[in-house]
Amino acid sequence: MSEAENKFVFVKTDESASEHIAAPKYSYWSAVFKKFFSSKATIAVLIVAIAIVALSIIDPIISGYNGIDHVNINNSEMKFVHPCLQYLFGTNNYGDNLWNVVWIGSRNSLAIAGLTTLITTVLGVIVGAVWGYSKKMDKWMIEVYNIIANVPFTLVVFVLMYVLGRGFWQLIFAMSVTSWLMTAYFIRTQVMIIRDREYNLASQCLGTSTWTIVKNNILPYLISVIVTSVSRDLPSYISLEVFLAWLGIGVGETTPSLGKTISANRTFMTNTPYLFWIPVAVSAVITVSLYVAGQNLADAADPRTHM
Repeated sequence: MSEAENKFVFVKTDESASEHIAAPKYSYWSAVFKKFFSSKATIAVLIVAIAIVALSIIDPIISGYNGIDHVNINNSEMKFVHPCLQYLFGTNNYGDNLWNVVWIGSRNSLAIAGLTTLITTVLGVIVGAVWGYSKKMDKWMIEVYNIIANVPFTLVVFVLMYVLGRGFWQLIFAMSVTSWLMTAYFIRTQVMIIRDREYNLASQCLGTSTWTIVKNNILPYLISVIVTSVSRDLPSYISLEVFLAWLGIGVGETTPSLGKTISANRTFMTNTPYLFWIPVAVSAVITVSLYVAGQNLADAADPRTHM
């Protein structure tokens, strides 16, 4: 063996080695949840929100209370019992346990707000994404939006509830019939920001369909924006249900809700204030906890916070 062969060792070239990036593996959703659960305050708010949703589902099943049959209506001893260990929220003017009344009302209010949010988000995201990308669609959709946006949303809900009548599904329809367009406009604005980026123009030049570009190139960048929209809409629909019930045009007589409970107990604000303020407090905790948890999730879903 020559002296040169002793000094040098020949190695095989590996073309794939040049593609190797010396960086830790990155998982988007792992980073989202790591960021979300890094705050103790966020965890506390999330626990409150989960506990409220769980109580609103479990308590009506265990108690069997349906909000209609007032079993103790003739039992005067059970009426207006103030909060105590046996009745944590007290009893109302029918002798019903206010704990059961509040949680079955919370269940229906959450169901109304959840279904309305689902409808407006799905329609709004799909239409808004295509609307923001397609310049042809933008020309006539912006006119539709300008007409509907100038009509007060609450007025639309009022008219529809008077025309359709009070009811669970009627309220969901009335609240979602135009509000999805507001979500669509919000998404449209966000899409227009990233519509003309180089990779989208390249995809368009290659003949990729509009829907494929929207689905693969645009919507994944809007996750935090969509979560922000949901976290804003869900509590607002709960508040709107309470407001409509206060005005007497919410759900029907046979459907309990937080709004109906608050409205029915407003006459007791002076002599038995717990009947009014406990449902109000529960409504406030629900809306605030859902909003804060949603906003924190939206912040965690923003890739810029993962740096």
